[in-house]
Amino acid sequence: MADIAALKADIKRRMEGAVEVLHKEFGGLRTGRASASLLDPVQVIAYGQGMPLNQVGTVGVPESRMLTVQVWDKTMVKAVEKGIIDSGLGLNPVVDGQLVRIPIPPLNEERRKELAKVAGKYTEDARIAVRNVRRSGMDELKRAEKDNEISEDELRQYSDEIQKLTDDFVAKVDEVLVNKEEEIMQV
Repeated sequence: MADIAALKADIKRRMEGAVEVLHKEFGGLRTGRASASLLDPVQVIAYGQGMPLNQVGTVGVPESRMLTVQVWDKTMVKAVEKGIIDSGLGLNPVVDGQLVRIPIPPLNEERRKELAKVAGKYTEDARIAVRNVRRSGMDELKRAEKDNEISEDELRQYSDEIQKLTDDFVAKVDEVLVNKEEEIMQV
């Protein structure tokens, strides 16, 4: 049935989306190394509204413990500095003309454990998202069975396939967490 194939493809796409979101959230977690994605959550008040930092300047990584933001409009330098300070990332920018330098301090053990907990929370959110996709897919299958579009046996078969897909994606999410925890805890 073409409809079921489309449903399975949609479920897989949505589960992959949950894993992608997890990767993006992990990109913002500091591991002691500079990464341009670290500044992705930073919002800057520019021209009377909040904007992502990357829309007011170019983020660079000149060395492993330093980020730079080349601000395009010199009137925005103070707003960029304030946005970085207010972001809660624990970074202290240094303004040098239109260039904002952001040294990345080394992580202490307590901060590493805190970041590992945050990573765990992001992972649980991703697992929940995958399970919600499974639930909506199962609801679609039950509706199709109720409307006599598929048989009970087909419902069981497709449900098993969706459950296997869910298990695979939960395993992927857990693997991403293990890798991130290793990265965080490295000294």
